[in-house]
Amino acid sequence: MKALVLEKVNQLSLRDFEIHEVMTPRDVRITVRNVGICGSDVHYYTHGRIGPYVVKEPMILGHEASGVVEEVGAEVTSLRPGDRVCMEPGIPDPRSRASRLGMYNLDPAVRFWATPPIHGVLRTSVVHPADFTFKLPDNVSFAEGAMVEPLAVGMHAASKAEIRPGDVAVVVGSGTIGLMTVLAALGGGCSMIVVTDVSTAKLERAAALGSVRTVDVAKENPVDVVMGLTGGWGADVVFEASGNPNVASQCLDMLRPGGRLVYIGMPLGPVTFDIVKAQSKEISMSTIFRYAHVYPRALSLMGSGKVKLLPLATETFPFEKSIDAYVYAAKPDPGSVKVQIKVS
Repeated sequence: MKALVLEKVNQLSLRDFEIHEVMTPRDVRITVRNVGICGSDVHYYTHGRIGPYVVKEPMILGHEASGVVEEVGAEVTSLRPGDRVCMEPGIPDPRSRASRLGMYNLDPAVRFWATPPIHGVLRTSVVHPADFTFKLPDNVSFAEGAMVEPLAVGMHAASKAEIRPGDVAVVVGSGTIGLMTVLAALGGGCSMIVVTDVSTAKLERAAALGSVRTVDVAKENPVDVVMGLTGGWGADVVFEASGNPNVASQCLDMLRPGGRLVYIGMPLGPVTFDIVKAQSKEISMSTIFRYAHVYPRALSLMGSGKVKLLPLATETFPFEKSIDAYVYAAKPDPGSVKVQIKVS
């Protein structure tokens, strides 16, 4: 089938690619519609590896996807041909200890699209387990369906933060995941969210999402802003979504005593963390890795109209321009949030 293939670092091809997929009675075949370009996809394109995951042979990119069910296996009752769907890209081993404990996102044997050696979904069709394929609400577009995956990351972070109605939160970084975290935290009951970044264009997008106070860190001190808004008490929750290793201490300074810190971003290097400062406030700290059991709740929120993702799909390229889409995504305009490719 036609697919976007990462041949090696900085070399992409849109070509026929032979891929063999066995369809079991619990699988569905899906015609792919929209695919988002994630930061990890770009990193494989420009660097060829993320940590221990190394691209050693040609690999199809893409893991944020929506589409239409084309065929269903004999044992599938929840879906039928013609259903509009989105697909959760990570398939765990149901027998693994992590899966049996409900933490299937932490299964070491998970098969995750576009993570070497597993092929991604920037192709015309894919076979996928019905258990990880979800119907889109009627009012949710294919473009929004392809953004459920990053929204799931933000919602998983919001769950880890144990948000209480009326909480004040801080989101450090207003990239795609930062903005998705803002939406999830507002949906979870936060009364106000302070969003920090250096990009004016991204901060403007954050400000349009709801009860948000933006902080351009080149012009304002975010700690002063947070303390001013909370009467010197501090934020209930801080989400670190930038991956910047230099902001760990500042995150602690913005938290109230007993506050919660959630690390979402993945720094490329070690982080210096002031344990004593954290102890002096008795903060709780959580980390997240992808998500688990989130897609149904994310789709319910989207279907209710409380979370609107379409404004975040800032650029869409046709399938035949997929290479151009990746070249752009590697060096996007400042206001770009989510680049998508319309496959069919």
